[in-house]
Amino acid sequence: MENAHKVAKTISLELLGIENAKINYQSDPAELHKITVAEKLGQTSSSGALAINTGEFTGRSPKDRFIVMDEITKDRVWWGKVNLPFDPDKFESLRQKMTSYLSGKTLYVRDCFACAEKEYQKPLRVVAELPWSSMFVYNMFIRPTEEELFSFIPEWTVLNAPGFLADPEIDGTRQSNFAILNFTKKMILVGGTGYTGEIKKGMFSTLNFLLPVYHNTLPMHCSANVGTDGQTAIFFGLSGTGKTTLSAVPERKLIGDDEHGWTAKDSVFSMEGGCYAKVINLTEENEPDIFRAIRPGALLENVTMNAKGEVDFTDSSITQNTRVSYPIDFINNIQVPSIGYNPKHIFFLTADAFGVLPPISRLNPNQAAYHFISGYTAKVAGTELGVDEPVPNFSACFGAPFMPLHPTKYAEMLSQKMHDSKVSVWLINTGWTGGPYGTGSRMKLKYTRAMINAALEHQLDHEAYQTHPIFNLEMPLNCPGVPSEILNPKNTWDDSEAYDAKAHYLAKIFKENFQQFESFASQEILSGGPR
Repeated sequence: MENAHKVAKTISLELLGIENAKINYQSDPAELHKITVAEKLGQTSSSGALAINTGEFTGRSPKDRFIVMDEITKDRVWWGKVNLPFDPDKFESLRQKMTSYLSGKTLYVRDCFACAEKEYQKPLRVVAELPWSSMFVYNMFIRPTEEELFSFIPEWTVLNAPGFLADPEIDGTRQSNFAILNFTKKMILVGGTGYTGEIKKGMFSTLNFLLPVYHNTLPMHCSANVGTDGQTAIFFGLSGTGKTTLSAVPERKLIGDDEHGWTAKDSVFSMEGGCYAKVINLTEENEPDIFRAIRPGALLENVTMNAKGEVDFTDSSITQNTRVSYPIDFINNIQVPSIGYNPKHIFFLTADAFGVLPPISRLNPNQAAYHFISGYTAKVAGTELGVDEPVPNFSACFGAPFMPLHPTKYAEMLSQKMHDSKVSVWLINTGWTGGPYGTGSRMKLKYTRAMINAALEHQLDHEAYQTHPIFNLEMPLNCPGVPSEILNPKNTWDDSEAYDAKAHYLAKIFKENFQQFESFASQEILSGGPR
């Protein structure tokens, strides 16, 4: 890793149009922490981590993420509600406004890499207005060595200015905040929002275009780890389903917790150099690795603390989306470098708040493709304004907001890789059992861990299975370490008719959601859905 006190290299931002800026280049986390506290932009928690508030935006704003429509993107990107087009001239005008805004300011510049696999690595320069934004970049991207820094030439550039507000009528944005990707200029603009995840997801969206189009590599919104047998496991899932929690376990080496590529050479590499974990209701007992990573160098976002600096992880008064970022080596048991081989197990994670889906079920290839394209989970009451009962949430490929290509492109690549690698695919419900949210209870983490371990250790290969009558899923009758009565979700409900009604309702919602993909999907994939 680079050391800010040893890096003698100086850089200029004038080619970007930024003039007379005071540049803090490659500042180390301790220095950025000190500056943040001194400028009253954050506080030190009792664990030594830096705690900041991202302001108005405590999460991504997907309706304000744009892609410049140009010769590279116009015939490749799946334009629509997810991928919103932006005019090249408007981009250039907005870029000039941003660089003028940043000129004369104290800025924090970091050079880093995306993608652990050298063959696909992208050199990235992030110019940040705020010190803690640069600390986030240090945590989340791959940190160059001193030798790499001296010869570093950025291929992509991110300009990050939370204090810069666009004028929608003039600039072509929807409102004052924005994140805009430009593949011709190889640049990402992020303005009007302090939420750090926009930086990371902007680059992830970029790679989700570049890797499949130019490198025959499948980008994945997933976590991944590797066992002592050398076999890699992949965990797909939307926010809150347990990707980070279930992949960071003492008995397996963590490759990464959120963004990966699966190459034609059958390697799985992390795109990142750190972890960005949700910390709502975090406890040391349930998630010891994440809890212990909250120390000097970690960056807490939008948490509340008492006068002693002690964090109340149960408090969602600012947001349910409380977060911490930290370098991956804050986790003890990691894969170095962040590359795994021989992928043999895929887990699709869903937090089904309707209490309908089995806690574990085995998927055939058609079902795997169907559920991958669907990308289902559910929002529960209280997580968003106006949400007072469970709401189905579908995100194609478990990451639709970050997928510039049509979802079936990623599904076809995954299906081919599953076939070639002969992987086992499992659907894991980390959500509710015994009834929907408000009636039932959340599946115990120890049971979910036991089910995943049983699958990884092939203990379910020879178990007897029964078929779910509505979703057509194969459910094991027994699983080591798990009460057999919870393996069939209907058995956990007091009212079996109420269960059937809710299952039919959810199946109907699945089918309605999939209508948008039917014209692109084969009959085999369509057969993988509920009856």
